[in-house]
Amino acid sequence: MAPSVIESVGDLRAAVAAWRAEGLTIALVPTMGALHEGHMALVRAARAHGGRTVVSLFVNPTQFAPDEDFALYPRNADDDLAKLADAGVEAAFMPPTDAIYPPGFATTVRVEGVTAGLESASRPHFFDGVATVVTKLLLQCLPDIALFGEKDYQQLVTVRRLVADLDIPCRIEAVPTVRAADGLALSSRNAYLSDEERRISLQLFEVLSRMAAALSQGAPSADAIAQGIATLEAAGFARIDYLAVCDAETLAPVERVSAPARVLVAAWLGETRLIDNVAVSPAG
Repeated sequence: MAPSVIESVGDLRAAVAAWRAEGLTIALVPTMGALHEGHMALVRAARAHGGRTVVSLFVNPTQFAPDEDFALYPRNADDDLAKLADAGVEAAFMPPTDAIYPPGFATTVRVEGVTAGLESASRPHFFDGVATVVTKLLLQCLPDIALFGEKDYQQLVTVRRLVADLDIPCRIEAVPTVRAADGLALSSRNAYLSDEERRISLQLFEVLSRMAAALSQGAPSADAIAQGIATLEAAGFARIDYLAVCDAETLAPVERVSAPARVLVAAWLGETRLIDNVAVSPAG
């Protein structure tokens, strides 16, 4: 059965209220559409909790800078709805832009600390846009649980922080990164890669994996980062926005791994910006 398409906040709240009256729990999967297997892993995790699942399909303009790919960001509502129907999703929240940002909208949610550096260094607007739209979606739906992928790791940590700080009664669940058979993290932007760029892109996960292995054995972060950057540049990556080793909870840079950490990267192949991360655990 096709999911109900909901476009207004009032209709979303009415649907959620009706489900709650039946004693059902609500899971929310926020997305920007162009659904791929990574998104569907989130959907399946949401469905596994029982109750009812809402998937939002909204390309959020406030997280794009004027020179970024908002207009070109892939959109295919019919395909998205077909995938959600196959997965048994009950509702697709597809609001027009003015339902999220009505005339006169003048509020921004800003999370400090965990948003510093990494994505913010080259996209200073990004997390204000993400934090604002996620806060609105959580308050509009008031789900019991919301699911986010580990591929956008800084975003995941940011959402956890804002939910804790603003006392939003919702549990945030992380879903591991979904990868192609060759290791590349799934992303809507992978469609932009040429065949040659797609071949080169495999180096991203390979470099992160080698770094994680070395770091877990006590290698200095600076040495691992320098070697990783050299490898990516030699492979053909045009620019490395960042390659960092950070504490898994605070995202503060670490010189050596002595507690759970993450290696995070953003790098360009041609006109396509790819991000990825892997977990690092200290030996012993």
